[in-house]
Amino acid sequence: MVGTGAKKTNIREISPIDVYMLLPKTNCKECGEENCMAFATKLVNRELRLQSCPPLLKKENKKVYGQLWEMLKPPIKEVTIGAKDHSIKVGGKYVLYRHEFAYTNPTAIAIDVTDEMPEEEVLARIKRTEQFSYEYIGMTLKLNMIAIRSTSGDPYKFKSAVKKVAEHTRLPLILCSFDSKVLEAGLMVVQNAKPLIYAATKENWKDMAELALMYQCPLAVFAPNDVKLLRSLSKTLTEYGVNDLVLDPGTLPGEGIRDMINNFTMIRRAATKKGDELLGFPLIGTPVTAWLENAEAPKEVAEWNEAYLAAILIDRYADILILHSTEGWVLLPNVVLRQNIYTDPRKPVAVEPGLRILGTPNEKSPVMFTTNFALTYYTVASDIESAGVDSYLLVVDSEGIAVDCAVAGRKLTADKVAEAIRDDKMEEKVKHRKLIIPGKAARLSGEIEEASGWNVMVGPRDSSDIPKYLKEKWSQAD
Repeated sequence: MVGTGAKKTNIREISPIDVYMLLPKTNCKECGEENCMAFATKLVNRELRLQSCPPLLKKENKKVYGQLWEMLKPPIKEVTIGAKDHSIKVGGKYVLYRHEFAYTNPTAIAIDVTDEMPEEEVLARIKRTEQFSYEYIGMTLKLNMIAIRSTSGDPYKFKSAVKKVAEHTRLPLILCSFDSKVLEAGLMVVQNAKPLIYAATKENWKDMAELALMYQCPLAVFAPNDVKLLRSLSKTLTEYGVNDLVLDPGTLPGEGIRDMINNFTMIRRAATKKGDELLGFPLIGTPVTAWLENAEAPKEVAEWNEAYLAAILIDRYADILILHSTEGWVLLPNVVLRQNIYTDPRKPVAVEPGLRILGTPNEKSPVMFTTNFALTYYTVASDIESAGVDSYLLVVDSEGIAVDCAVAGRKLTADKVAEAIRDDKMEEKVKHRKLIIPGKAARLSGEIEEASGWNVMVGPRDSSDIPKYLKEKWSQAD
């Protein structure tokens, strides 16, 4: 069990008063807040950082700054991988459940290459990793790292592979081998790149620790399905001086999935709920092991197994994943899942209100509106563009809530729609006075007409019907 021998101190919730008592209490407003109490509240909510308070940065306040840092630091240490200009941060989590507080530093996804792959295959995999990009509700979803695995066990081959990869990408690297001599050969090529070294075990921990200290790299610790050993290794390595660790409790396909889920969950629970600092490090999962489980299975089976392992691990607190497949159907669902989990549950995903011009509309073009809930906006805008009709789209501030919910909760009102029409000077842009409203806002049609003076046309309830609606209704209205 994770709790065996673990530090049992419960983490007390920090109140703004706790923080305020350590602040300078000058109410100088240099942080941008009205007073120190407001600043303390935002510190506790992680909306501001300690560095935002200039008086705290003075030499005489060094001790107080350290006290506040200890009070506010996350239970999961934040670890930086890669050189300064091309680095990625992992970990830094504060809570077990995302509804308690937003997760930070989305799971970094690495695609692997090996030192036995032909050069053209290595370069192709790097290119596919770097070029993977998907636009999702206003955000660009990408992959993050390259993992170089030594399958040959040959230091010379590994050194050559690392050199080849480093020459063709600036993405952060993971160097993978249980042989310290192999890893050192690779590290010599990328001395200043600060890759993640994977991995220390109970057999090789001292040699790996020496490498981590010599090259100032973070170090992964591997103890498959043995959390007690993993914690022991963490203790040994931190006492040895290696402070940037990443923990791997083992990715266990097939019948081992239950143990894998339990291990990842219990480690994160021990750190966030019990304050066990020896387990308070980022977690790494290796769905790539799905390809080793049954070497005779068809490629599609391995890809499917890897895809669902990755999804499980993203959901179960993994901060880094190493994958093999570069197929879109494997990667896309997981980067979307990652983005959904790492959004702030306290804030709706919203876009800026205002006028959007789709195509090259003129004075006879249709005028429509939607809310500023990001998913609604991007769906509606896409459906309008697919209609091939140049249009004006008013994005009305609904506090990031979808149309039907915003209408029901009075976050979307006739007055707000009328105000948007006036603010964006729509009467100067079109000669007609016709406004197409979402079908789910039909109940507001009379109120909108009265508030704005425009004639309302009730559009479809589902935006996928907009192309048909514009073709049949707008041409007639025109």
